[in-house]
Amino acid sequence: MIRVGIIGGAGYTAGELCRILLNHPEAEIKFINSSSNAGNKITDVHEGLYGETDLVFTDQLPFDEVDVIFFCFGHGKSVEFLQAHDVPSRVKIIDLAQDFRLAAPGNDYVYGLPELDKAAIAGARHVANPGCFATCIQLGLLPLAAHGLLSGDVSVNAITGSTGAGVKPGATTHFSWRNNNMSIYKAFNHQHVPEICQSLRALQPDFDGAIDFIPYRGDFARGIFATEVVRVDASADAGYFARLYKEYYKDAAFTHYVDKAIDMKQVINTNKALVHVDKFGDKLLVTATIDNLLKGASGQAVQNMNLMFGLDETVGLRLKPSAF
Repeated sequence: MIRVGIIGGAGYTAGELCRILLNHPEAEIKFINSSSNAGNKITDVHEGLYGETDLVFTDQLPFDEVDVIFFCFGHGKSVEFLQAHDVPSRVKIIDLAQDFRLAAPGNDYVYGLPELDKAAIAGARHVANPGCFATCIQLGLLPLAAHGLLSGDVSVNAITGSTGAGVKPGATTHFSWRNNNMSIYKAFNHQHVPEICQSLRALQPDFDGAIDFIPYRGDFARGIFATEVVRVDASADAGYFARLYKEYYKDAAFTHYVDKAIDMKQVINTNKALVHVDKFGDKLLVTATIDNLLKGASGQAVQNMNLMFGLDETVGLRLKPSAF
């Protein structure tokens, strides 16, 4: 049994971790840390867990009771936490923030995208869980990079649900603003672009194009739907690219190539990613979709935990989509 601690337990990603891990046959939650909620029941915050747990938030950090901890902090807080606390070396860490996603001297965190580097994750002590937009966008582009087919700039448009902004209320997450509304933010300057480029260049070192990414806020709670346009050889037929994607993802547990147009509801409430391509002259249109809180965050974190502890990566993650 894998003994689990969750730190930063009041947010959406922590709530989803609790939901998954309470039903995981090989995991047991030993503590959920939240200094602002210490002493309160988990269900006081994560109300979808009524009837499933009697756990109570704690402000303690009993590292001796766990094998792995999940950091569910805001960005920048993981580094601060590690500077202030001595986590035993035997305790594995999965960080859901962006603090360790980019390679740097002294950074031993493995980038946790199983479709890119499953073997390294399986042998890792520390894993940096990818960003939600980054996961979706990369899964649409990795097969092309693996075959050296990315050239020039890549145009990306992707829309995300309101949970992507986190649990803390803000002007652009207020229901009356978000409902029946759309907007863009951080155009060409989103924080996930560097990790996307890092992964693509790991597969295709000569790729020097830009990821021209325009993110959209959607008027729904969860999910990401991305479109990506890549210039390709006009003489290659669409079937060639479909076969290329199917081959790349043939052993992927959760990422699937689909022969017809996809939609976001097919993946909501699951750890799946769906990908489809269409070809128009010398342009390849890639569509990809995920649930931002699952494959884009907590589900992928549990997938990484499974790999790190030698389990089948699908354990605890066979979830039904809310397709209707």
